[in-house]
Order: sequence, then structure tokens, then C-alpha cells
Amino acid sequence: MATEIDTEKIIERLDAIKIELDYIKENLPDKDIFLTPEERILLEESYSNEKEGKLVSSKDLRKNLGV
Repeated sequence: MATEIDTEKIIERLDAIKIELDYIKENLPDKDIFLTPEERILLEESYSNEKEGKLVSSKDLRKNLGV
């Protein structure tokens, strides 16, 4: 009898855990919204280049390439 009760409690707890995991999966942020260390470095370099006026607009690039 004690084994049956323990088994029922375990199953109930597992069901509750499954519900919690489903909720977490549904609300987990997309992994692609986080920057890798390499991407963070590239972004900082881009900000620096923008501040220093080193960037070329796509419009100017096409003009320079004759496209």
C-alpha cells in the first residue's frame, strides 16, 4: 500500500514538473537574441567605426561600385 501511494505521489510530481517545463520552454527567450563574445566585439568595433566616420552607406557603396 505504501508503495502505491509513493508511486502516485511521484507520478503527480512528475506531471507537475512537466507542466512547469512546458511553461519554461514556451517562455524561453530565443538563443539568437544573445550576442556571442565575438559578436559583441564586432558590434563594439562597428560603434567605434561609426563614431570615427569610417562607415560607408550602402547607397554610397553602390555609387562607388557603379551599381
